[in-house]
Amino acid sequence: MASTLLSKSLLVNRFAHSFSAPSGKPQTFASFFNKKLFHSQVNSASVAHNPTRRLCSFMASSVAGARSQFSTKSLSTDEPVVSPDWLHSNLKQPDLKVLDASWYMPDEQRNPIQEYQVAHIPGALFFDIDGVSDRTSKLPHMLPSEEAFAAVVSALGIQNEDGVVVYDGKGLFSAARVWWMFRVFGHDRIWVLDGGLPKWRTLGYDVESSASGDAILKATAASEAIEKIYQGQAVGPITFQTKFQPHLVWDIEKVQENITGQTHQHVDARSKARFDGAVPEPRKGIRSGHVPGSKCIPFAQMLDSSQSLLPADQLKKRFEQEGISLENPVVTSCGTGVTACILALGLHRLGKHDVPVYDGSWTEWGAHSDTPVDTAS
Repeated sequence: MASTLLSKSLLVNRFAHSFSAPSGKPQTFASFFNKKLFHSQVNSASVAHNPTRRLCSFMASSVAGARSQFSTKSLSTDEPVVSPDWLHSNLKQPDLKVLDASWYMPDEQRNPIQEYQVAHIPGALFFDIDGVSDRTSKLPHMLPSEEAFAAVVSALGIQNEDGVVVYDGKGLFSAARVWWMFRVFGHDRIWVLDGGLPKWRTLGYDVESSASGDAILKATAASEAIEKIYQGQAVGPITFQTKFQPHLVWDIEKVQENITGQTHQHVDARSKARFDGAVPEPRKGIRSGHVPGSKCIPFAQMLDSSQSLLPADQLKKRFEQEGISLENPVVTSCGTGVTACILALGLHRLGKHDVPVYDGSWTEWGAHSDTPVDTAS
């Protein structure tokens, strides 16, 4: 009992330090772990906004139960997403792990940890994109070291033999970043939940409120592991072995070389207005515009109205309309390396499995005074 309470306290301190409420005030212990309160909130919200939820849930469960059970080992890695129906049918597979990788822009005033606590897919663990990052960089959520990633994933109880499904609270947004991160470190057996938590709930599938004791212990261990790695302390045991794939990550030097070398077609996932330099960047001190020679395909063009990935033929049309040849190499970027991964996800569906992401993206490029910048004017 004492050990569990201590673990909860440690996790709350980590969460409160990393995230604030829309008012800017850290969340309290009670706001995260009053299980009865959250259970009541989730149930009342479900009844208020979806009166047919029970019927939908019964129907969806019946359909899913009639389907054959599949191991993730039989699931192709050529397809980067799985449907909510598939996940529901396979949720209890022993070699399947589910991660909630929700992350939001600062101006959205949404707290992903609070939302996870209120409602998440049963058994899902929270993956902290800002926390699982390079602590030596001033840039937001940069890719962590191999050692740090292995320590975090091991602490979460994920092994190399496992299949991983990652989702987020917007539909298909930040989950693509974690999909890319796992692939960078050599784990291809990862898929994004198509349509994310919103589509899961629309189909009537159940969600859990509050975090289980196991989830709290693993999240605490993951947080402590990355802190120790960057402080030079020993961690263990490491049960997840990484195999770094350098061709999937670009730094600022590679982008600079590409301006003259033009080995890759550079596609920017930001909005057209930001790409053109017609509006200021959301982060202070960042110039407006784009990398010379790059083209703009806003990440939203990869998705349909349900925030699910478009079919291959429509994705192909989107890229071809902007003059992107699928026969030639592509590199993607965005604001901070999150939505660039949605472009990479779409290209993966089209058979391009070796698309690098410029990790620092525009936040790094636009902050340098000596990097060239183009605008529409």
